[in-house]
Amino acid sequence: MKLFHSITDFHSTKKTILTLGTFDGVHIGHKKILERITQNTENGKYESLVLTFFPHPRMVLQEKSEIKLLNTISEKSRLLKETGIENLVIHPFDESFSRLTAEEFVSTILVDQFRIQKIIIGYDHRFGRNRTANIDNLIAFGAQYGFEVEQISAQEIQDVSVSSTKIRKALLDGNMALANEYLGYSYFLTGEVVKGKQLGRTIGFPTANIQIEEDYKLIPKNGVYVVKTVIDQKEVFGMMNIGFNPTVNGQKQTIEVNLFDFDKAIYGEKLQISLLKYLREEQKFGSVDLLKEQLNLDKKTALEFVENL
Repeated sequence: MKLFHSITDFHSTKKTILTLGTFDGVHIGHKKILERITQNTENGKYESLVLTFFPHPRMVLQEKSEIKLLNTISEKSRLLKETGIENLVIHPFDESFSRLTAEEFVSTILVDQFRIQKIIIGYDHRFGRNRTANIDNLIAFGAQYGFEVEQISAQEIQDVSVSSTKIRKALLDGNMALANEYLGYSYFLTGEVVKGKQLGRTIGFPTANIQIEEDYKLIPKNGVYVVKTVIDQKEVFGMMNIGFNPTVNGQKQTIEVNLFDFDKAIYGEKLQISLLKYLREEQKFGSVDLLKEQLNLDKKTALEFVENL
């Protein structure tokens, strides 16, 4: 997949089959639409292209937007690459871009820059300055400029919308089974391993503290999870705590992973941690010994889950 960080960076000798949207999560609903894009390239006659934006338009246009996203921009890029899309354009979204009229968007971007053959888009898609143009306007532009418009049905759009809403709610509820079912993969966090207080080491549960750089990434419900990561091309399972470590009076939220049968120093490495199952809510124990006792029970439950995968 070729990645472009601006619309003007994209150049191709072929016409394109295109869709656009946020594609947050790149979940099973999105993949149905993306499959339509790749199926329409007629075995290389045209090139498939996804146009998305960063920052998320709501971050720019809504002053108090606190939207949390299922993917960071780099995570989304990796997931889109796996779908077989040939070209991904991540265009910087700003107020000047939002002021483009519908015809300016169609003529200068879709037609002149992307050499569009066909756009596959939702029946309810709105575009142009103040989002005044709709699918009927787009069809009219298609007739004027010589490209096809394929509408994605109301049911398919509803599926995408429901999936995104349900995934976010499920993650905030700790319902990993439902979230992962709608995603079509295990939800994951990507971050650098940094030094923490190293308290886990003193009770036999050394942890890797994961620092996530992007503050817009959705962090699931506080609690203990069964997780998986890949280090040196090997799957490593473990358990992760998201929370405030109330037993030792922690003051800020941390993400700590205890990896099973693993003792290599990995400070500074970037890990992708997949969340497989929610085990329990975070608790405050009366002593560190009681915490250690519970962690042993958690590990036993986690290992049983892993054995049955």
